[in-house]
Amino acid sequence: MISRFAKFLREYVDDEGNEVYINRLKDLLTVTPKRSLAIDWAHLNSFDPELAEELLNNPEEAIASCEDAIQIILREPPLLVERDFKVHARFYNLPNTLLVKELGSEHINRLIQVEGIITRVSEVKPFVEKAVFVCKDCGNEMTRLQRPYENLVKPTKCDACGSRNIELDVEKSRFINFQSFRLQDRPESLKGGQMPRFVDAILLDDLVDTALPGDRVLVTGILRVILEKREKMPIFKKVLEVNHIEQLSKEIEELEISPEDEQKIRELAKRKDIVDAIVDSIAPAIWGHRIVKKGIALALFGGVQRVLPDGTKLRGESHVLLVGDPGVAKSQLLRYVANLAPRAIYTSGKSSSAAGLTAAAVRDEFTGSWVLEAGVLVLADGGIALIDEFDKMSDRDRSAIHEALEQQSVSISKAGITATLNARTTVIAAANPKFGRFNRHKSLPEQLDLPPTLLSRFDLIFLLLDEPDEKIDASIAEHILRVRRGEAEVVTPKIPYDLLKKYIAYARKNVHPVLSREAMEEIKRYYVKMRKGLKRSDDEGVQPIPITARQLEALIRLSEAHARMRLSETVTREDARAAIELIEAMMRTIAVDEEGNIDVSILEVGKSSKKLNKIEKLVDIIKNLESEGDYGAPAEKVIEAAKQAGVGSKREVEKLIEELKADGRIYEPRAGFYRVL
Repeated sequence: MISRFAKFLREYVDDEGNEVYINRLKDLLTVTPKRSLAIDWAHLNSFDPELAEELLNNPEEAIASCEDAIQIILREPPLLVERDFKVHARFYNLPNTLLVKELGSEHINRLIQVEGIITRVSEVKPFVEKAVFVCKDCGNEMTRLQRPYENLVKPTKCDACGSRNIELDVEKSRFINFQSFRLQDRPESLKGGQMPRFVDAILLDDLVDTALPGDRVLVTGILRVILEKREKMPIFKKVLEVNHIEQLSKEIEELEISPEDEQKIRELAKRKDIVDAIVDSIAPAIWGHRIVKKGIALALFGGVQRVLPDGTKLRGESHVLLVGDPGVAKSQLLRYVANLAPRAIYTSGKSSSAAGLTAAAVRDEFTGSWVLEAGVLVLADGGIALIDEFDKMSDRDRSAIHEALEQQSVSISKAGITATLNARTTVIAAANPKFGRFNRHKSLPEQLDLPPTLLSRFDLIFLLLDEPDEKIDASIAEHILRVRRGEAEVVTPKIPYDLLKKYIAYARKNVHPVLSREAMEEIKRYYVKMRKGLKRSDDEGVQPIPITARQLEALIRLSEAHARMRLSETVTREDARAAIELIEAMMRTIAVDEEGNIDVSILEVGKSSKKLNKIEKLVDIIKNLESEGDYGAPAEKVIEAAKQAGVGSKREVEKLIEELKADGRIYEPRAGFYRVL
């Protein structure tokens, strides 16, 4: 076997006659300071099919033989290496790729290739490959080779004198790096209702630290079994001893796009109505909501992430929040997007904890040390995270999302582990109003159980209201009945489902639009116009702001996404106008103050600037009147003074006082008297 491997490594040449593996060994010695020779199984199979088959069925012996063959070749021309230089044989490109859930007893001690996502990684620890034991009585040395997945093999007594006084000699033993990780099925590879399976895997020597939680990888290794420690039953646990690990690109390219598909995609992009066709193809079974579907389509395509020369990252992902009455198909929309997006993970807020969304610190069964396990936002890196029932999450859990939405990373400090994981994720969330249904007369932050700091991180917030209207109701009823009857023309999307999926993946991977001068002018003009159109009130205090730089960033991202929908490399004026229309429509519905002016403070702070000024005035009045009563400012005087100062009617002032009490800014030492905290 050794001579056959040596023959293959010496004689295998590519189509141009280059000696592939001799050249790779030369590179290992000079260019890349690694200790691994990557060998393509397909090359071996074409050169010596019997040997390739033997490698799959009897991997341990075959890999050891190949490593011996490498040592022989290193010591003969043209390499002539005299120093001791150990090189590992790493095989890749096996004929079959398995999913974790497909691993069974027939694969034990076979060389297999598994695809999955890494959910946890342990720290790097030293593993004793060759343990040297010394007898304390006679000094006899005994060597035992160890396996990383088994207990320490130790002689029970000295081979020479029979003494049991034996100790491991750390100096003479040989150690290599060891790391374990957990490989799990990719979410998109599971059919509905299937549990993702996992397998623990072992990395040794120069393979350690090649992958992080959240990475999608292709792993070649030998499937081993170890007896479960806790059980007395004859049941074993699967462990994968990794031979080669390859990172699959973080981009959305799990979908195979053939040249024919690419031609179809290019043809599709030439259509004049391509944007409308894409919007109409999103959840065709749901009637109406065109603006919402357009916002979701833009989020699916996404803007372009840019890294500036100083290292600043500008995110390209647009986050979308759907707020609305029950029964307006919010969850249906999310479910459809979960299937349509090339990489998407769906979760419900009620059943997700902060750790489940970001990352958790758990004890590793193998080594007993703490390891990080990636959550939804980390696993959806480079894709889309869909969170339903967003309002039902606890405050502590929601605060974990803040950083992921803006900084695109998840920072963890738990159990002595401090780490930052990537979460370049588009978040599409759905929430219900606090009291079940939406009240037109109250501002959005008052009705949503979400902090304004979180609301302002969403580029698009859509209100889906359920208002009786005879004409619309008739259309919806007709549509739902036709869908139920299974009429094909009602639910058939304009663009076939599979093609649209590939279209999105292709656009995200290959199209990176740049702003044209006209688009820049359009966005700048809108921003300046909105800021200038502000009526400056004479009285001092907080001024209403119609639009901030945050909305400007959102406009740029949405314009880029609109250009991507057309597979255009330039963002035109029309793209910018489409983005402005969306943002304008959103602001008109959710960020309008008492006088009908657009005021971003409603999103940023939760209250309009006018209301903030009234509250500050009221607090000042209470402060000034505190000394007039024994217990603080009397209620009647406060209301009278507030009415004169123009805060509002008696009812409005009482309402503001209640809000101040609820916020903990004032308190009542005695009924009818107020003091400022």
